[in-house]
Amino acid sequence: MKAMIMAAGVGSRLEPLTLSIPKPLVTVANRPVMDILLENLSTIGVKNVIANTYYLANQIIKRYENKPYGIDFNYIKEDTLSGTAGGLKKCQFFFDKSDDFIVLSADGLSNADILAGLEIHKKSGAIATIGVKQVKMEEVQHFGVIVTDKNGYIKEFQEKPSVEEAKSNLINTGIYIFNYKIFDFIPENTFYDFAKNVFPKLLKIKQINTFEIKEYWSDIGTLDQYKQSTQDLFAGKCTFKHSPILFKDNGAYITDTEIITAKIAGNCTFGKNFECGKNVEIENSIIWDNVKIADNVKIKDSIVCSNCYIGTDLISQIVGADQHIEHQKMVV
Repeated sequence: MKAMIMAAGVGSRLEPLTLSIPKPLVTVANRPVMDILLENLSTIGVKNVIANTYYLANQIIKRYENKPYGIDFNYIKEDTLSGTAGGLKKCQFFFDKSDDFIVLSADGLSNADILAGLEIHKKSGAIATIGVKQVKMEEVQHFGVIVTDKNGYIKEFQEKPSVEEAKSNLINTGIYIFNYKIFDFIPENTFYDFAKNVFPKLLKIKQINTFEIKEYWSDIGTLDQYKQSTQDLFAGKCTFKHSPILFKDNGAYITDTEIITAKIAGNCTFGKNFECGKNVEIENSIIWDNVKIADNVKIKDSIVCSNCYIGTDLISQIVGADQHIEHQKMVV
């Protein structure tokens, strides 16, 4: 079994986090999402993975060149973005004509039972099987909605419909299982998208099946969803290997720094080499590597990226990497 991770996107909705690192390397509990994806693939027996890369590609390539989690990591570098399906087409050489394979979005954090999905896919004989997830009706406007028949085959797609227009609360998770025949529906050297170009063709010949993901799934493609995924981890809604959850003051935290002297409230994560002065208070915040915080600073509901110095209070702020923020005096 082989797999592909779609890792070429710029991740503009996650700026400023993605100004310094590619979206697949954005961390949840100090672990890049792509690390978690590769580890999950390894546990189900996948040993060969390819990724299409584009934005800050060398960071991804360097991180995974030494067979992480026992996986033989391969890649292509795209000179220009070619769409979700176009990126897969460029990886066609990697896959065996007789085998099915898995395709995952690099911004999907999930405990999905992909083996169950594979079984459903093989029994159906469909060219494509899509992992779908039930969400609250008020959330459908943010996703691609899928309408199925009684046997789970897709009969209609709705792209981010209004709540009033939505015909279903099943959404596309970006977890795909394909037969090699999928390549017959993707032209070479053409910008091509699954949702807009490939799936409508398969819909006409009734060749798209689904499997429902009842386990945890989150798309961390926006800042709000990224912060929510961290809260979900502390709430026990999603599971993956990480440093232990510790408790202090009125909060819980995960850290890659040995000693945290700051006062903690809510749920917080701290990367490597975190330093803080006296009387520092941190609440419901995400702190990346090599961050230093001055005396008497309060940080709440914020994200601070790597290599920053924070000398003033932050409330609901996002600070990109390599920022030096001094104390801001009140102007009377």
